[in-house]
Amino acid sequence: MPYPPPRLVFWETTAGCNLHCIHCRRITIADQLTPQDLTTQESFHLIDQIAAVGRPILVLSGGEPLFRPDIFDIARYATDAGLIVALASNGTLIDDSVAARIKESGIKRVSISFDGSNASTHDAFRGLPGSFDAAVRGVQALRAIDVPVQINTTIARHNEAQLEGILQLAKDLDAVALHLFLLVPVGCGVEIAEDQMISAREYERVLNWLYDTEQAEPQLQLKATCAPHYFRVMRQRRAEERRQGVRRELPASHDRQVHGHPHGQMHAATKGCLAGTGVCFVSHRGEVFPCGYLPVEAGSVREQEFGDIWQNSRLFQELRDPDLLEGKCGACQFKTVCGGCRARAYGMTGNYLAEEPFCAYQPETRQVVV
Repeated sequence: MPYPPPRLVFWETTAGCNLHCIHCRRITIADQLTPQDLTTQESFHLIDQIAAVGRPILVLSGGEPLFRPDIFDIARYATDAGLIVALASNGTLIDDSVAARIKESGIKRVSISFDGSNASTHDAFRGLPGSFDAAVRGVQALRAIDVPVQINTTIARHNEAQLEGILQLAKDLDAVALHLFLLVPVGCGVEIAEDQMISAREYERVLNWLYDTEQAEPQLQLKATCAPHYFRVMRQRRAEERRQGVRRELPASHDRQVHGHPHGQMHAATKGCLAGTGVCFVSHRGEVFPCGYLPVEAGSVREQEFGDIWQNSRLFQELRDPDLLEGKCGACQFKTVCGGCRARAYGMTGNYLAEEPFCAYQPETRQVVV
C-alpha cells in the first residue's frame, strides 16, 4: 500500500532574505538571490511533481519568498495545479500593491512572523530596526483586502513572558491564527540555544497556557509547532476534566479536516511530530528533508521524482515507524500521538530517533535501552 501523500509541503523558494534573525534555522544568511535557487522552470516542475502525488498545502517560504521576482508566477502555477498555496513572509516587503498581487496569485493565507509583542523585542531578534512596524503595515495591507493572515511566533526566553501580549497582538491585527513555534537547536539556533532555549518545565507551562487559551479564544486558531508533546498535554488535560465532570466541546481548531474549506485544511490537527509523515521540506537547492529543522537529506528533486522520495526514502520510512523510537519516547504511551520532536532530538544528540530532550513527562513504564 502506498503511503498517504503529505498534508503540507514547505518549500524554501530562496535563501535570500532582508533580515538577519538570530533564531533562523539557516546557518548562512544571504541578502540576495543565490544561484543555487531552483529556476522558474525547475519550480514549475517541482509543483507538477507535488501535484502528481496529491493535493497538499504548499507553503512558499524562505529566506524571504518575496525576494523572488517570479514568486507570483510560481504561486499562480501552483494554484492552477490544484494546490492550496500559502506564503510565509516576514511581512516587511508587503505594501498595498504587493498585497494585491498576493491575492491575485491565488495565495489563500499569509503567515507573518512576530518574535515579540512590541517593537523593541521583535526588532532586536530580527536584526533590523523598524521591522516590527513594517510587518504590522504588511498585515494591515493584507487584511484590508481580506487576505487571511496567520501570526507565527518563536517562543524562547526573550519572549516567553509576552504570551498574553502576543495573543493580544494577533487579535488586534485581526489574524485568523496564532502559531507558536518552540525553538529547535539547529542551524543558527545552535548558537543561541544555550541562551534562549526554555526548560522542559517551561515548555509544559507554555503548552498548558496554550490549552487554556484555546478554550477561551475559540475564534482564533491556535497551534503549537515543533512542540508535539502538546498532543499529550491536551489528552492529559481532557482526561482530568472528565474526571472532574467538566464537559468541553472540541475547539474548531482541532477539527480533523474541514473538507472543501482551505482555512480548515490549513489548521486540521492530526498528531504531534509530522516530520516525514505528514509534512516535508524542500530546500532552495531542491533537497528534500523531513522538516525544515531536521537537516538529514532524504533525496533531491533535481535527481529524483518527489513522489519517489516521499514514498521510498529510508529516512522517511524510519520516521513513520513509532516502534523505532528510543529512550522514554519509545516507552511512552503517547508515542503515536506525540512522537517527540525528531529535529530537537537530532539537534541535541545527533540521532533523530532518540528521545525528545525537552519533554518533562516520564512514561508510566520506562523501557530499558541496552
